[in-house]
Amino acid sequence: WYTICNFITDRVPVQYVGKDFYKYFPFARSNQNKLYMVYHRLFDIICSLLGLILSLVLIPFIFIGNLLGNRGSLFYKQERIGKNRKSFQIYKFRTMVKNAEVNGAQFATKNDSRITAFGKFLRKSRLDEFPQFYNILKGEMSIIGPRPERPVFVKQLSEKIPFYETRHVVNPGLTGWAQVKTKYGESELDSLRKLQYDLYYIKHRSLFLDLRIIVKTLSTIVFFKGQ
Repeated sequence: WYTICNFITDRVPVQYVGKDFYKYFPFARSNQNKLYMVYHRLFDIICSLLGLILSLVLIPFIFIGNLLGNRGSLFYKQERIGKNRKSFQIYKFRTMVKNAEVNGAQFATKNDSRITAFGKFLRKSRLDEFPQFYNILKGEMSIIGPRPERPVFVKQLSEKIPFYETRHVVNPGLTGWAQVKTKYGESELDSLRKLQYDLYYIKHRSLFLDLRIIVKTLSTIVFFKGQ
């Protein structure tokens, strides 16, 4: 059943593995393949440099849109958890109203009222993510990997979802298998589903899977399917 579910759904069925999880969860050989890891880092550096150059071209237009539509700071930073549970500051173009979390940390939802009109455009086009090319250039993130989560949610989800911490064995990513296969995570059940895709990526990590993710990501950007 594990093998069938894994093949059909493109995700690791964590709830069916139980205490024998690691017996059924060998890491992909690519994680120890030096050639693959060199390619992965070179790909990150080249893409992040191109992304930062494009950001410099777009930033005047984003600045004007932010001035009119967001009326606040252009950039936004937030603590996230990366590889080996190391924390870092992630950078984004701001998409929410000021003091969006006066009532404490909360997951972003599909029709989140905290997101400004211009912020919706930035999210749909994925332009809000462009400052993260700086995180990638620094080596804190990769182009592809599990989405980095906030410490408060990592703590909360690790206590309730088995093997959640396993997603921290690789660099978090700007895009990833979970990002292209699922929508917003608005509940613990959604987070479990996303984790299954993250684990599938770590288990089957390869050049072919990376290319599938890039194609799906570009499709999302070109056809304006971001959230």
